[in-house]
Amino acid sequence: MIRFLDILSLLLEWGYVFVFFWILRTFLTLRKNWPMRILAFGCSSLLACVVVYSNDFANLFGALLGAAVYVAVFYSDRWMEKTAAVLVFYPAVIAVNYLMQDIGCRLFFNLTGVPGDMDLGWTEKQYLISTAVHTVSLLLRLLFWLGAWRALRRYLVKITSNLTRKMWMLIDVLMLAPFIAIFTIIYFLPEGPAIVYPICSASIFSSFGCMYLASYICETMKTANHAQKLEMQRNYYKDRIRDEERVRSIYHDMKNHLLLLQAQAGNGQDVQNSIQELKDQIQEYENYYHTGNEFLDIIIRDKAKAAKERSIDFSVVISFEAGSFIESLDISTIFGNALDNAIEASEKLPEDRRLITVRSNRVRDMLVTTVENNAAPEQAISGGTTKEDTFSHGFGLPNIRKAVERYGGQCSMKAENGMFILKILIPIP
Repeated sequence: MIRFLDILSLLLEWGYVFVFFWILRTFLTLRKNWPMRILAFGCSSLLACVVVYSNDFANLFGALLGAAVYVAVFYSDRWMEKTAAVLVFYPAVIAVNYLMQDIGCRLFFNLTGVPGDMDLGWTEKQYLISTAVHTVSLLLRLLFWLGAWRALRRYLVKITSNLTRKMWMLIDVLMLAPFIAIFTIIYFLPEGPAIVYPICSASIFSSFGCMYLASYICETMKTANHAQKLEMQRNYYKDRIRDEERVRSIYHDMKNHLLLLQAQAGNGQDVQNSIQELKDQIQEYENYYHTGNEFLDIIIRDKAKAAKERSIDFSVVISFEAGSFIESLDISTIFGNALDNAIEASEKLPEDRRLITVRSNRVRDMLVTTVENNAAPEQAISGGTTKEDTFSHGFGLPNIRKAVERYGGQCSMKAENGMFILKILIPIP
């Protein structure tokens, strides 16, 4: 029976390791090569199965250090997200492992009457009870993490790169409360469990509650972006209807205009002025871009209008039919941020140097996008911002990179010879 329980305990322990590993890799992004992934699974057992006793600073601090090193080595996310993972899962793992260990010990000593300081000379029955209690505690731990996975999975998958660095920092600060609580209460453990058990439970639920908060913020941002998209579409079609009505009116009077031009044929300058006036009237109607993606049409038209208002020469050559697999929110992140950065850089230049060129096309199995703009010589490549409002700005390039990497792509940036070049490669499924 003891042998059977030992085997069952081993299976339950590795089942728990797998569930914990799966929850963590749902929240963070594993590095891509398979040897690293296999090694990540093996090393996760050291973190998940850490045994913690009261006043046990070595294991408390060692588990914290191990968790930090583990997420830093095996996951490719930003440091804010890795910090959030440590602050969420460290208190939960420590609290659950401590509770199972402490409750199991108390239950064993109450059932057997063995003195707490006795670790030798147990009878076979006492060994059996000890193994059975240990097996039950492992089962309960596995059931807890299965329940946690069932409760958290829909929230974990909603947490995306839409959160800015400052928002992640705010969430990380909130997560410090259960982190500090669990570390402090176990290290400075009072005599009885009356205070420790509720604080451990509160730390677990507080940590998971922060995950729900992050998910809620992401959903709110997605809803706001979707509303913005619908507003952009509404304005786009309103403008197009208005322009078409104006052009129809122009075409209706075209014969009269031509007759007038014929009558003015003797004055070449007047003829040229009238022709230019006709061109100016229909120019805005012709400034509709057809990229192969309706949402990208709206973004390009909006940025072209902003560039024109700032006297920026805006050139677009885009064939984006192959990019239909990219979510509209990610299209907005990539092109919106890239063009905003280009427009901002161009504004700082003399009008004769203001130039933005956007090209996007399919090259074999890759979607290649290039955004080029003239820039000041001192412009640096960074993810920062020159704006005073650092809370709202400064995330353009990192967010572009994150959106591109979501589809297995990559982006590169370089500034040379007075030109800033952003190149994006996305494999086509």
